[in-house]
Amino acid sequence: MNNYRHRLLLLCVALFSGLAAMAQVPKPADVFGFEPGADYKLANYKMLMDYYQRLDKASNRVQMVTIGKSVLGKPLLLLMVSSEANMKQLDHWRSVSEQLSRAKIDDAQARSLAASGKAIVWVDAGMHASEVASAQMMPELAYRMATEESSEMKKIRDQVVALLMVEMNPDGLDIVADWYNGNLGTPFETTQPPWLYHHYVGHDNNRDWFTNNMPETKAVSEVLYNQWYPQIVYNHHQTSPAWTRIFIPPFANPVNPQIHPAVTAGVNLVGTAMASRFAIKRMPGVVSQLRFSMWWNGGMRTVPYYHNQIGILTETAHATPSPRFYPPDSLPKTVGQGVTAATTGTEIFYADPWKGGQSHFRDAVNYMEEASMATLVLAADKREEFLYNIYRMGRDAIEAAGKGKPYAYIIPTEQWDKGEALNLVNMFRQSGVEVHRATQPFQVNNMSYAAGSYVIYGGQAFSPYVVDLMEKQVHPNQRLYPGGPPIPPYDLAGWTLPMQMGVSVAKIGTAFKAETELIKGLAPVVAGQVAESAGYGYLLSRNQNASVMAVNRLLKDGELVSIMPASTQSTDPKNFLIEKGASTDARIQKLAKELGVSFTAVASKPATVGKPLKLPKIGLYKSWVANMDEGWTRWLMETYGFPVDTLHDADIAKKDLSAYSAIIIPDQEVKRILNGHAANTMPAQYVGGLGLGGTVALQQYVSNGGTLVAFDGASDFAIELFGLPVKNVTDGLSSQQFYIPGSLIRTVIDTKHPLAYGMQPEAAAAFSNSRAFEVIRQVREGEGGREEVKAAPEPKVEVIASYAKKELLMSGWALNEDKYIAGKAAVVRAYQGKGTIVLFGFSPQFRGQPRGTYKLIFNTLYESTLPKNSGEQSAKSE
Repeated sequence: MNNYRHRLLLLCVALFSGLAAMAQVPKPADVFGFEPGADYKLANYKMLMDYYQRLDKASNRVQMVTIGKSVLGKPLLLLMVSSEANMKQLDHWRSVSEQLSRAKIDDAQARSLAASGKAIVWVDAGMHASEVASAQMMPELAYRMATEESSEMKKIRDQVVALLMVEMNPDGLDIVADWYNGNLGTPFETTQPPWLYHHYVGHDNNRDWFTNNMPETKAVSEVLYNQWYPQIVYNHHQTSPAWTRIFIPPFANPVNPQIHPAVTAGVNLVGTAMASRFAIKRMPGVVSQLRFSMWWNGGMRTVPYYHNQIGILTETAHATPSPRFYPPDSLPKTVGQGVTAATTGTEIFYADPWKGGQSHFRDAVNYMEEASMATLVLAADKREEFLYNIYRMGRDAIEAAGKGKPYAYIIPTEQWDKGEALNLVNMFRQSGVEVHRATQPFQVNNMSYAAGSYVIYGGQAFSPYVVDLMEKQVHPNQRLYPGGPPIPPYDLAGWTLPMQMGVSVAKIGTAFKAETELIKGLAPVVAGQVAESAGYGYLLSRNQNASVMAVNRLLKDGELVSIMPASTQSTDPKNFLIEKGASTDARIQKLAKELGVSFTAVASKPATVGKPLKLPKIGLYKSWVANMDEGWTRWLMETYGFPVDTLHDADIAKKDLSAYSAIIIPDQEVKRILNGHAANTMPAQYVGGLGLGGTVALQQYVSNGGTLVAFDGASDFAIELFGLPVKNVTDGLSSQQFYIPGSLIRTVIDTKHPLAYGMQPEAAAAFSNSRAFEVIRQVREGEGGREEVKAAPEPKVEVIASYAKKELLMSGWALNEDKYIAGKAAVVRAYQGKGTIVLFGFSPQFRGQPRGTYKLIFNTLYESTLPKNSGEQSAKSE
């Protein structure tokens, strides 16, 4: 009886403590003034931070940390939530997760750690700011996890350490919240902002997860792959296919062969747990196996696959606080790609169709919350299994090295662009890959490698990630039915980094000996060499992208920089020449140390010196139709130190454009450029495009000597606007005739052309439904038929780069590329009036990835500051 009373007393004390804790912890509504998911209500980031700070202070089951800052300086907040006992040992549970993920221990140790460890589960509130429900859901989920005393929640807290990333794009959250609240009650209530909802990259913040260009992705990657190593990474998104409520795994075909099959099984297991929970709770409209595949690398939920982590994406309906009614009599017969019945309930992956009716913002919050709970419950139930499995997958990767998988990859010190080789190394380091550096010269397969060469050994848990990024992709040729239209890859088909970056890498299949040291943190910049005495000045090679940063800093500081003319040099590329001034030596030394570029001494003034360069001033066209390619271009210009002004439609029509040495029009459809948003679809100030006034202004700008640069789709606009004798040969072709949805295409460069100085003879063009050109000879009708016009001297067209005549596909998937674009021009320059138009058939800065084609942009911008000479043309001019 005494024992019974004692247990009862302890139970009462525990119950009282739990109730007291609940009473002290604020509910989200106490802070917001409304329930999360309420119609017409949207909490901004300041409100969310206020709540999380109070939650952190009130509960000993919650710890909040700042893991970095956004592009615009907002703190990136991460909540760690678990039981009080677990919270006291966070570093221990983190260490257990790391040891199992890295898989350098033996099986007995792994089983012991898995038996005693805690599952680490990442759940985030998304990153696409237009998908607003997840950020509103997260405070309620955090509150429930901190206060709920159900047996289910207690088990979660006891067995799981949850990493709740409250928002990966706080800047965008505020942009969208301000836009929605500002247009509430108007016809534009459910429209999207006419600017990107990430300062630079908009929706492409979910396309940055192996390059880690943005500070948000850097911060999160550090947590995922260098600190906590979660077994499950759950990334919330919106919206689901029309007339459904939520998309959950399993995903569609294909699966990337580098992904361990246990990852695929784990993804399916989480999806099944979600489906079961929704079915029991009678929450209909749950669909699977549509569109999203497990092939692509580079997304928030896909990069984890190659780290043996279970990456989860869901797409939940209703991405606006405004309610909407779906008439039940308007239900479609199919959803998604037309393969799933929407009304009968006879489909395995759509067994409980949604019948329509009223849809509220709160519905989205509920579906997201229950999907999160399903994931956490599964992790708690199978904690030991998940922990051991991530170890076992890591061991499989380690043991495969040299036995069907590469033993190592070597990145030699001798590189065309050693700065990009260093960037490649650090992309791997940011994603947790172990990289070694040779401390002594060594030989492999009769090849010599200098000390300082980087070695990435295959015998590590994350080698699937290394192999996938180093090797070419061969995407399956999928069709809707035999002989039918192709099923496009989800996002990209190929992305091989050494190809995109122009970096030489040696793949080694068998074991070798080398003295190496493990790199801790990021690999440092190796200072460039500088001659002790410069005399007249310095030469700087144009091979490295970092040289452009150096030149722009020198020009900004007033240094005299020119380009050595072809007549004074025997080899390509043509170097930059820096004339020595009072402070030049000190600046050169600093740049060599910071950027790793080398400077060669020039004893006396060369007999011929090129025209001095000016720091280019760039005008960047920015449509009111938000455009990610514009954001990436703006990021590139600012990263490399080019002064850039944003030019909206009215700016181009009314501003004095002569101030700009070059104007860039990023990749965008012609109709978007010309017409923009239609009347009555957006507030009046954001309606319309360039129109007649803008196009006339651009024509005048070029005629007066300006340089117009058009990327990919914008080249169609430039061809039409200026009547150029250039044809886009892909125009009008159906996807059954020609299709390259996102692959790397071999491109041959005319390295003697000024716009190609510093380029390698071959480069990988990031071709994503892009273009190829044919120079058209003008013809006229005569008595004897059609004959070539030879009298008209303008416009002259130069071919700077062409797609290869054979073996075009470097990585990915392509349909009939040999037939339609082999040997066709990829980059051309046309002269018109006193100015020039440079057309890129592809985006040379696509998502910040193809570093090997950056110089084509940089050279164009430098050339735009020099006097135009239409007579100095390449031998390929037509």
